[in-house]
Amino acid sequence: MRRTIVAALTMLAIGWMPLAAQDKPQPAGAAPAASNAPRPTPLKVQLTLTRFVGDKKISSIPYMLGVLTNAQKTSLRMGVQVPVVTTVFGSKTEGGSAGTPQSSYTYRDIGTNIDCLASDLGSGLFSLAITVEDSTIHLDRTPESAEDKKILRDVPAFRSFRASFAMVLHDGQTMQYASATDPISGEVMKVDVALALAK
Repeated sequence: MRRTIVAALTMLAIGWMPLAAQDKPQPAGAAPAASNAPRPTPLKVQLTLTRFVGDKKISSIPYMLGVLTNAQKTSLRMGVQVPVVTTVFGSKTEGGSAGTPQSSYTYRDIGTNIDCLASDLGSGLFSLAITVEDSTIHLDRTPESAEDKKILRDVPAFRSFRASFAMVLHDGQTMQYASATDPISGEVMKVDVALALAK
């Protein structure tokens, strides 16, 4: 009888051992358990915004972003605030002439905004989702008539370009992903993207 009780208690203790091992706290400084999440890969993504008038290149500006795969997006903001003058004339005087003009200023953001999100697809391929916004100001317009000259003189024109696109690239690859023509000036904007592993 005594042997039967001892055997039963031994079996019960063995059955509880896995549960006790699971509940045992991790010692201080122990390495965390391995995760199934893919390890982030550092990338260098270069966007080049190039402008052409006809076949003539008038500007080419590169932007370099450090991007981690499978992480939050990388953002770049670069620009200035441009003052825009608003003039209001006072009420007419008894003689019929307008009152003294009063000018006020509002500010508009001009520059380049870029957002980039990267994912590792495996086999050396990377998926990029990019949004680029570029805005400029122009004062050197040539009016077609004297009336246009009177209206357009010293009045700024704001030009904006926005593109969102997704792509799959491998290390060292460069491709052109956007091209647009300004319907007024005929200026062409092109966007080239190059990918490289950060070392």
